[in-house]
Amino acid sequence: RSCILVSIGGKNIMLDCGMHMGYNDDRRFPDFSYITQNGRLTDFLDCVIISHFHLDHCGALPFMSEMVGYDGPIYMTHPTKAICPILLEDFRKITVDKKGETNFFTSQMIKDCMKKVVPLNLHQTVQVDDELEIKAYYAGHVLGAAMVHIKVGSESVVYTGDYNMTPDRHLGAAWIDKCRPDILISESTYATTIRDSKRCRERDFLKKVHESIERGGKVLIPVFALGRAQELCILLETFWERMNLKAPIYFSTGLTEKANHYYKLFITWTNQKIRKTFVQRNMFEFKHIKAFDRSYADNPGPMVVFATPGMLHAGQSLQIFKKWAGNEKNMVIMPGYCVQGTIGHKILNGQRKLEMEGRSTLDVKLQVEYMSFSAHADAKGIMQLIRMAEPRNMLLVHGEAVKMEFLKGKIEQEFSIDCYMPANGETVTVTTNPSVPVDISLNLLKREMALGGPLPDPKKPRTMHGTLIMKENSLKLVSSEQALKELGLNEHQLRFTCRVQLQDPHSDTDTLHRIYTHLKSALALTCDLLTLSAIHRINMLIIHGQGNIYIFIVVCYP
Repeated sequence: RSCILVSIGGKNIMLDCGMHMGYNDDRRFPDFSYITQNGRLTDFLDCVIISHFHLDHCGALPFMSEMVGYDGPIYMTHPTKAICPILLEDFRKITVDKKGETNFFTSQMIKDCMKKVVPLNLHQTVQVDDELEIKAYYAGHVLGAAMVHIKVGSESVVYTGDYNMTPDRHLGAAWIDKCRPDILISESTYATTIRDSKRCRERDFLKKVHESIERGGKVLIPVFALGRAQELCILLETFWERMNLKAPIYFSTGLTEKANHYYKLFITWTNQKIRKTFVQRNMFEFKHIKAFDRSYADNPGPMVVFATPGMLHAGQSLQIFKKWAGNEKNMVIMPGYCVQGTIGHKILNGQRKLEMEGRSTLDVKLQVEYMSFSAHADAKGIMQLIRMAEPRNMLLVHGEAVKMEFLKGKIEQEFSIDCYMPANGETVTVTTNPSVPVDISLNLLKREMALGGPLPDPKKPRTMHGTLIMKENSLKLVSSEQALKELGLNEHQLRFTCRVQLQDPHSDTDTLHRIYTHLKSALALTCDLLTLSAIHRINMLIIHGQGNIYIFIVVCYP
């Protein structure tokens, strides 16, 4: 689950506010005591940004805003704002109404939380306050997923959320401009994986489904309601049409009907092909895919069923799996990542006897296939994004420690930047080198050019001489004559007389002190001798740096 707190230029921003699906106790939600031990979070946070609608990124939002207490702005894209409350309500129903849990947010809390949401458009710079600005970029992954560029003064952070660098059948690839942030915070779900070509995977998938159907078997594809489900539906729909197949394809209803409605509504967030053909035919209106009813699972003959959830840890997909597991003609295709402890994870690791609730065991005879249609960036994709954005530092989150360690080494080796991978509750501090903008007077520039020499090389710095004036928080570099004129000062000239080399075993500070004492007494004597002459005062200025000591003796006349 993701929940990151960034402190930048005196501002505190929370990035995502997710929940852990595997826990039913306090560990389910983020530990907000890292921000404050008691009291509301509003006083400590400037804003909250949600990257996309998956529950591991937004599941704790109503708990945070309504139960812990946060009244500030929550930023997310329009599709995320539309779909997020549906998933939160669905999850609340399962947790509270079916499992009977207490200490959980209510339907009203979800509504109150969504009232605090400020929707974001892509590439629109939003001014959160006078100093903090944010800008969203397309992230692929799921409908409405966005990466965010956060800027305070000259410091900046890019947070990727979950993203995909390869376009698929219904979404485009993630993209960001060369914004060179101080730190890029990237997900690393597939930190060590390099996926084969998408075409090969799709061909294998269709071949396996087709072979199973020809044998008279049933194919179960556990998916989450949004994302991979639409991707694979489009794939099977076009294949069924091309091959003129008659076996039924079903989709477990409920959430997905609503989901498809939103895919039609936010068609501009899908890929180019779907947007272009949308007028003639909406890709999300499926001819061959029908709504699933529980009784269909017992029907004879071949069929393909998409059922939720995707890791076989509960719900309809698990019910169907139990019914079909005993027949070797049948097949289950796992299209995405499975968390440890879920049935999906167990069968992918070759477990053939499963302990179910009530101490009963289930023999798994059906074929188990894993095909990654995951919408996360693989190792190649993560490297590609780093090349795009050119960050000064890198921080990996949302992954497994061993895999992240490997990728961290690769990033440091290839890009020569520091890469961090903090554990939960750990803090990373990154020092930045703020660039200070300075205006330069045109006269000074012209004079420097007139001094001759080759034209300046844009890639190499060139030294210029001038006077730096700071006025009302802005800096400008001007010629010394202009500075004197502006400040109403007279010009003084200093004459450099001699250079003395000292060999002194003492420290620099000691040497400096001894020279000062010695000169002070010498000057006091000189002043006594000169009292009758025309000299008004003698000042001494000592500047020390890089092994040199500069002594200015300034003689003032009345």
